[in-house]
Amino acid sequence: MLLETKVVEMKPEAKGVRVAFEGNADHKEQLFDRVLVSVGRRPNSKIPGLEKTHVQVDRRGFIMVDEQRRTHEPSIFAIGDVVGEPMLAHKASHEGRVAVEVMAGENVAFSPRAIPAVVFTDPELAWAGLTEAQANTDGRHVTVAKFPWGASGRAITLDRTDGLTKLILDPASERLLGVGLVGPGAGELIAEGVLAIEMGANATDLKLTIHPHPTLTETLMESAEVFFGQATHVFRPKRG
Repeated sequence: MLLETKVVEMKPEAKGVRVAFEGNADHKEQLFDRVLVSVGRRPNSKIPGLEKTHVQVDRRGFIMVDEQRRTHEPSIFAIGDVVGEPMLAHKASHEGRVAVEVMAGENVAFSPRAIPAVVFTDPELAWAGLTEAQANTDGRHVTVAKFPWGASGRAITLDRTDGLTKLILDPASERLLGVGLVGPGAGELIAEGVLAIEMGANATDLKLTIHPHPTLTETLMESAEVFFGQATHVFRPKRG
């Protein structure tokens, strides 16, 4: 992974594609077998006949919906990427369920506290809820508790100690606001974080939830212990 790096040129060669970089002193160019170019996405909301309805589209081209996924045309619902971020399949599936239940007369709404996101790289990246960057942007005071996987027995047996588990917590209520993970299997582990956020769990709830040993799931429990300065496998005195 190269941070603060810009791709400035790509040239096909007999053995692959040579890519030139800018901004990283240690990597000026590198040869790759294949290159995947991602240029972003935009909503496919230019639907023939849509202008004859009351459906409204925002300035970015997304179809506007309420919490029940109903458009400004009461008989028309919209879900998925076309209604906006995050553009994820599991988010769309839940939206679809909500829309169908509303059509069936149920009083439900799509209002999740956290939607997980996963980048399936190696190592995997996963997060849910409030991120540290978002908290900084919003000027929101939070406490961050981190547990390095170098202190995880299971990570050591996997020879993958480069991971990290991070909790974003409200310092007053100790409520869990967000979870961030990096490491193998992070996409599987994030589900516990999503459930904890949805259930309104706090640091004590996670700390007192006994996790099997040795597993990577323990890093969530021990991150909560870090918050209290009580982690078993890493010394992190509580600040303040």
